[in-house]
Amino acid sequence: MTYEELVKEVKKNYGALDASNIKEHVAVQFNIEGEAEGAFYVEIADSNVDVEPFEYYDRDAVVTTSADVAISLSSKKVSLKDAYNDETAKVWGDLDKILYAFEQLKAKEEASKKTVAKKTTAKKPAAKKTAAKKTTTKKAAAPKAETAKKATASKKAEEKKTLEAVAK
Repeated sequence: MTYEELVKEVKKNYGALDASNIKEHVAVQFNIEGEAEGAFYVEIADSNVDVEPFEYYDRDAVVTTSADVAISLSSKKVSLKDAYNDETAKVWGDLDKILYAFEQLKAKEEASKKTVAKKTTAKKPAAKKTAAKKTTTKKAAAPKAETAKKATASKKAEEKKTLEAVAK
């Protein structure tokens, strides 16, 4: 794997994560050792995750690791805390801040499932109200039809009487 392929893969993985729960700016530089050696940064700001193939000088922390661990971190297969405890990732800087930020990153699918569930719940009561209105309308229409029939019958009776009177 080349450095460019690594950055592309990590960028794709972090792009699929939801950072809406993270309200503060977090910048982490990753130094990759071994295969695909190089540096890139992950910046979380304004509920977005941005990955670029550069060093970041005003960073909160530096994570030094291998390309495989960096991909596992970006795809949420391994947590940063576990990688740090296993010593597969070394961290220099504000460990607490980046641990909190990386724990808050969730898959966008999970967030959208919650939204869909809420929307479905909201639609059900509206359907019940519509059904009630239709029933009421049908009941009101039935008496009108009967009244119209009675009025028509009365008119026909009057016409008959008029014709009989004229005929006499």
